Amino acid sequence: MSGPGGGSATPGAGGLVRLILRRDRVILPLWILALAALPTVYASSLAELYPTQAGLTAYANGTASNPSMVALLGPLHGDSLGALTVQRCGFLLAIIALASLLTVVRHTRTEEEAGRRELLGSAALGRHAGLTAALLVTVGADAVLGLLAALGLLGQGLPATGAVAFGLAVLASGAVFAAVGAVTAQLSESAGAARGLGLGVLGLAFLLRLAGDSGGRDGGLGWLSWLSPVGWVQQIRAFAGERWWVLAPAAGLAVTLAALAYALSARRDVAAGVLPPRLGPATAAPSLRSPLALAWRLHRNALIGWSVGFGVLGTVLGGAADAVREAADNSPDLEEILVRMGGQTGFVDAYLAGMMGLVALGAAGYAISAALRMRTEEAALRSEPLLAAAVPRLRWTGGHLVFALLGPAVVLAVGGAATALSYGAAAGDTWGQLPRVLGAALVQLPAVWVLAGLAVALFGLVPRLTVVSWAALAACVLLGQLGAVLRLSQALLDVSPFTHVPRLPGGELTVPPLAWLLGVALVLTAAGLAGFRRRDVPVS
Repeated sequence: MSGPGGGSATPGAGGLVRLILRRDRVILPLWILALAALPTVYASSLAELYPTQAGLTAYANGTASNPSMVALLGPLHGDSLGALTVQRCGFLLAIIALASLLTVVRHTRTEEEAGRRELLGSAALGRHAGLTAALLVTVGADAVLGLLAALGLLGQGLPATGAVAFGLAVLASGAVFAAVGAVTAQLSESAGAARGLGLGVLGLAFLLRLAGDSGGRDGGLGWLSWLSPVGWVQQIRAFAGERWWVLAPAAGLAVTLAALAYALSARRDVAAGVLPPRLGPATAAPSLRSPLALAWRLHRNALIGWSVGFGVLGTVLGGAADAVREAADNSPDLEEILVRMGGQTGFVDAYLAGMMGLVALGAAGYAISAALRMRTEEAALRSEPLLAAAVPRLRWTGGHLVFALLGPAVVLAVGGAATALSYGAAAGDTWGQLPRVLGAALVQLPAVWVLAGLAVALFGLVPRLTVVSWAALAACVLLGQLGAVLRLSQALLDVSPFTHVPRLPGGELTVPPLAWLLGVALVLTAAGLAGFRRRDVPVS
């Protein structure tokens, strides 16, 4: 492909690859290692719980084939240890797709929005060098992740053919949605809008897969799974008679979307999007003449989208709660694992407590994103004109903090209520479960606010290091998912604020840990606000 001057459109891509690797030298290895370790941990825990084939078969026939579990994790294609591990990793593939999409958007559209792409483009840098570098790094990271995951499964004594198939499924899932991120980055001139479009595509793909797998053959909806790239990678059927040909449409879609991204990139100006922005009126309506109203305008779509997503997730999690009882019947050893996940009385309470912990990690992701919207506005030079007028800094930040602190409460409430209503309907105790499960969701708020406070502190004190807040969330995910299984020391587990949250429902509500978490969140937020009042605006 040629640039405006007739030469190659990708010179300088190698230098940008090195720059991206340098900038992501902490967070990239962290999420690769954390996600690559999960399949091995799942295989090890299943082997410990069900040491015989009879136990694996009973688990497959009971819990793993439960419609709610299939809707959440994906289809089950066999009763071997490998097949059960692959199904357990169903949600992991969606997380890899999400990470790949966000990585490409961050290193393409976000760079343009901040003005750094135009600055680099004034040197000897090809038109498509940034896009090429972002795709190379992201797909390369997916390949490394897939390789490590395959090696981990081999280390558990699983067949090499299935391990390779699963590793390729990981690569395919990441590559397809890296290409989706590349396309959405060309369509919009805003990084937030590009992420929103990409998340919409991923959400639609997940819902199609969910509807197709939960409908199944009997419901006549199985064909819906074949409309979803998320469904494709699970149809590779690692450890269950591998379907290698399924990799062809996944690879074809990734290549086609990448080619589309390059074609769209050639048609637009730097910092512009293919889709023209919708211009607003010259004079703002009275309802928009305040920093809080502006923050609502900026955050409302994300808040609505996250709330809908948490509602869907909560419905699926609640519907799967009954499957925990069947799992317990299949293995007496499961009681210890479930209690270690969270909760102290009853299998279902332990399951719900563990699931509310996972929901809280998602809410923390929303909180960090909402808090860092201030950094996005500053980097795009949109905050400076506002602060140059009669708008105090704390009033401007206050509008965004409303959504960084109260927004997670909304999404947690939606997720908790949906879980409670779904499980309560199945158990015949809808209104009895609602306060218990909703309380279990909302009790996670102090831990979520600690990570939101960390993001605010980094924004106010060292804005160049705001990415550390995402690394902190990744560390919490790693400790929460692997800590108990790997029997890490309590001192290390205590690093995560989520370790100190009471395990509800079923556990005892202890106030002092929540008070300490609130205090830490308050100190971090206050430090960030104090730093922002004193530093220059903008800071690159």
